[in-house]
Amino acid sequence: MKLEHSFEVEAPLAQIWETMIDVERVAPCLPGAEITDAGDGVYEGSFTIKLGPTTAAYAGKLEMTEVDEAAHRVTMSANGRDKRGQGSAKATISSSMRVAEAATHVDVVTDFTLTGRLARFGRGGMIEDVSNRLVGDFVECLRSSLEAPASSAAAASGDAATAPPAQARPVRGIRLLLSVLWGRIKRLFRSG
Repeated sequence: MKLEHSFEVEAPLAQIWETMIDVERVAPCLPGAEITDAGDGVYEGSFTIKLGPTTAAYAGKLEMTEVDEAAHRVTMSANGRDKRGQGSAKATISSSMRVAEAATHVDVVTDFTLTGRLARFGRGGMIEDVSNRLVGDFVECLRSSLEAPASSAAAASGDAATAPPAQARPVRGIRLLLSVLWGRIKRLFRSG
């Protein structure tokens, strides 16, 4: 399955670039993600998500396969296995950044394959809806850590570029699932 997302952050391109390639710094912005070990562009960690009665906890690796600073493009490959042996996940995530007026525009293309329990949610677009919600939470966290109002930035004693992002909330399955279902219901009534 291939998913495409775009968003803008009101911060300089250089600051967004440095943040997006710092996996340990940006991982807390992805609900359910945790980095447990890092070295030489390879990161070990876990990702846990609960959707209704289904919980998937993956342990795996993420590797920076391309880092093109001149083009502001980074590609990462991730793969993991469910900790209970009930499936696997494999993804290639390509991000590119560019200046867009007073902000930085980010395009993210994720090509992934799921097997096991979560693969059942791929039917009917549920995985896409959940992915959109997770990306929304990620962007909100990223923005809150990088988009400081001018008065707050001037008053801050530390450098915002080196401050860690706020801790992301863990994935809350029921809330996430209800949010996705509510969004689908609203779309149904708009199209009818």
